[in-house]
Amino acid sequence: MLCGFCMRNIILLLALAAHYSVMVPGLYAQELSTPSPTETTELAARAHTEVRLEADRQALQRYRPNYPFWQHIFSIPDGRIIYGSAKDGRLLANFPTRGNWARDVVWEEPALSTALTGVRLPSRLSQRRDEVEKIFEAATGPVVHNPTRGRFLSPHAERYGSFLSEWSEIYERFGVPAEIGLAQAIIESGLNGRARSSARALGFCQWLPRNWAYLNRLAPYVIEGYNQTTQAPYCAAYLSVLATMYGSFIPALSEHHAGGVNVGRTVINGERLGGENTREQYFLGSDFARELRGIALRRYRQLYRTYGRRSALYAEMVFGNALNVDQLRSQMSQSSVYAMRAPRNIGLAEITRVTGLSSDEVKRFNPALVRQVPSGANLYLPDYIPEFGRDVSFWHHPVDPTYAAVLDDFVRLDASVEDWHRASFESTLREFQERFEVTGTEEGTVMATILAYVISDLHTSRRGAILDEFRNSDGIQRLFERGLSELNSVGRVKELQRLVGVDVDGVCGPRTRAAINAHDPDLLATVSACQR
Repeated sequence: MLCGFCMRNIILLLALAAHYSVMVPGLYAQELSTPSPTETTELAARAHTEVRLEADRQALQRYRPNYPFWQHIFSIPDGRIIYGSAKDGRLLANFPTRGNWARDVVWEEPALSTALTGVRLPSRLSQRRDEVEKIFEAATGPVVHNPTRGRFLSPHAERYGSFLSEWSEIYERFGVPAEIGLAQAIIESGLNGRARSSARALGFCQWLPRNWAYLNRLAPYVIEGYNQTTQAPYCAAYLSVLATMYGSFIPALSEHHAGGVNVGRTVINGERLGGENTREQYFLGSDFARELRGIALRRYRQLYRTYGRRSALYAEMVFGNALNVDQLRSQMSQSSVYAMRAPRNIGLAEITRVTGLSSDEVKRFNPALVRQVPSGANLYLPDYIPEFGRDVSFWHHPVDPTYAAVLDDFVRLDASVEDWHRASFESTLREFQERFEVTGTEEGTVMATILAYVISDLHTSRRGAILDEFRNSDGIQRLFERGLSELNSVGRVKELQRLVGVDVDGVCGPRTRAAINAHDPDLLATVSACQR
């Protein structure tokens, strides 16, 4: 095996070569420019996170090969039901939610165009979807289907899509691949800075008001949560910290949606199932939770709590929508965004007078703005205006070498998820918090603030104690083993169903009971869903 130091330098050299080499026609290359030490350090951190991202993509290909399907949910207008292949995510067919499915279908897979000929479909939409799923699966293998939500994204992409390149630079400055961070924003808010969920989560990446209030207490300046360009650094820093903890963006994304304790349980269950690394553990634990919920929702609830179907889909939806980020960014003309730290309250009327911009255009850059930008908050404009405060748009300036070095050390932090929850690990995180803070940079301040937030979550809440108990509880272990045994029994039932030709009857239907009891009279007794 290659030593860690050797591998690190190989990765760095590859990144530098990709970044600095410019090929000309034929077999000749232009002379390479020599990167500065700061650029070298920044690229080293970026190379490390790119390797992490590639490992995530490979894991998705293995465990969730259909993830590209989710790009279509937000790129096709509302009012459609789309089907895709569970093998590779390619689009198969596009039906109207209301209307004639035989007449108004758009066939993306020509080989299926006669699959519904002469078939009378149920009038109820849910039953119709299930019936078409069975027909398609018989013809092409497993499928996925979902309603489209194009209107969730399209109006906000039209209004704010010109900022994607600037937001990309922000995410990359924190060691987060831009396409992943911005795809998460698509899933959460459709890029709408003023989005609010039914749970009152707000803004770009949909944090709860109490979380923003706590961050405002930790940060040395005012955070206006409705401004996407204000949220983006904190969303990026948080994802960077979680990805470092898990060694993967996949469970990191899932934690944002499902919560740390739910994801922690999922990873521990995956470890019990034999997963060799955090990615494998997460996917195995996720499948385990989803399958158990499908056969006995309440019986095994202690093993997964509120980790549900959307929790299991969240990371693959984000990775699928990374393709939409690239497409939007290439299709739309991009605008500059400059940030000024307001030294006083600055009214909207003054901003429009000085800049000559309309109120609507100023609010496009600053969705949080109603009457004024409060002192200590950021004002965003297409150009830097000195009288509105000092320039704090760090993404327009070369990375500070001290910050780059600290970030590089941080993203390479080699510790298990269990280590992160130990009280002894707090000193390591505090050291990084201090190192980021003393850089005196905007990015360092954001990272220090987020680390303070994460330290509080890990070491002053009951999160660590709950996961420790879950890991070591004899009762949880017995419940896990019982659930695993039942899943194995359900698998045997389904296999027997296929053998005797009653698979359309459901796991516990009357034809199934009669047919399977003839083969194995004791089998159904091990499936709780079949007990009456």
